[in-house]
Amino acid sequence: MRNLTKESIENIATGASFMGAGGGGNPYTGKLMVLAALEQGGKPITLLDVTEVDPDALYIQVACMGAPSVMMEKFPRGDEFQKVIRALEKHLGKQVKGTFPIEAGGVNSMIPLVLAAQTGLPVVDCDSMGRAFPELQMTTLHLAGVRCAPMVVADEKGNLSVLETVTDKWAELLARDMTVEMGATACVAQYASTGQQLQDGAIHGIVTKCEQIGAIIHDHKLGTQEKRQAIVEVTGGYHLFDGKVVDVIQKVVGGFNRGTIVLEGLNASTGQTMEISYQNENLVAHIDGQLVISVPDLICFADVDSLVPITTEEVKYGKRMTVFGLPSDDKWRTEAGVDLVGPRYFGFDFDFVTVEELLHERGAK
Repeated sequence: MRNLTKESIENIATGASFMGAGGGGNPYTGKLMVLAALEQGGKPITLLDVTEVDPDALYIQVACMGAPSVMMEKFPRGDEFQKVIRALEKHLGKQVKGTFPIEAGGVNSMIPLVLAAQTGLPVVDCDSMGRAFPELQMTTLHLAGVRCAPMVVADEKGNLSVLETVTDKWAELLARDMTVEMGATACVAQYASTGQQLQDGAIHGIVTKCEQIGAIIHDHKLGTQEKRQAIVEVTGGYHLFDGKVVDVIQKVVGGFNRGTIVLEGLNASTGQTMEISYQNENLVAHIDGQLVISVPDLICFADVDSLVPITTEEVKYGKRMTVFGLPSDDKWRTEAGVDLVGPRYFGFDFDFVTVEELLHERGAK
């Protein structure tokens, strides 16, 4: 158990944006919401290790849902986070003992910290994705048999609804439609879990891992190459590509940002072309037509010089980016995990192969 400092919050926001695989919303917006809550008389933000939770107590996720590009202009009012938690608490008839992020992502890593500053609820050092994914059922808690619903959806206007659904996919479909009608973004609370369920089914230590990555990126004593190597060591990942954005296709469809990004190689990647497809989060990447990484493994963007993370909605023509490939949590590399979030789910006509295997095959050729 420890209290988070403002420096910790800065580092978590940056590291979570990196781990969001291009999604999860803008980290700057989320960070400002946390710092504002603290400055307005907020309570200390306590981070609990998963081993410290009460196995029988109730813990609930709170997050933003919708298109990240819209979130950059349509901000939450601020009281929605308490409203959705209290509404779900009332519906379940049980007091909430803590909260935790649904994913590692710029905004959604910060929302539980905002709630903690507003209410004093502790934040558990875990999430249910180990990255960001675009749909509500795409969680390791779902794989472990925890239900997404009942869930609460609310907007900044005061509209609020409690959803009871027969499956987690139905929760995604109905909540997504409501979110679109609410202006393409909304606040949600879901995956009410016991402490035991978090210990069994969540991805542990993700907040601390994000903090470590953010600290590396913010360390002014390190050069770009040193930072890149340190990130690779902390994440167990790979430096895939350096390039300049030469084409971006993006549109908001069904409450998602969808599109394609094309990079022209720089530095050691000169003469090569990388193409990335995404749905809020980066899904698959090819170099010169050869697959190099796909979901559930992570495709992460950063500025080529500063290594500050770049989310998909921030990608613009001419931007110079470094691309990292990170192995996903082992829970996603199971048959059930790949069925839920693998490339075929997103409409790609090939099976999942780990980034390690793909890069080995590429090197062998």
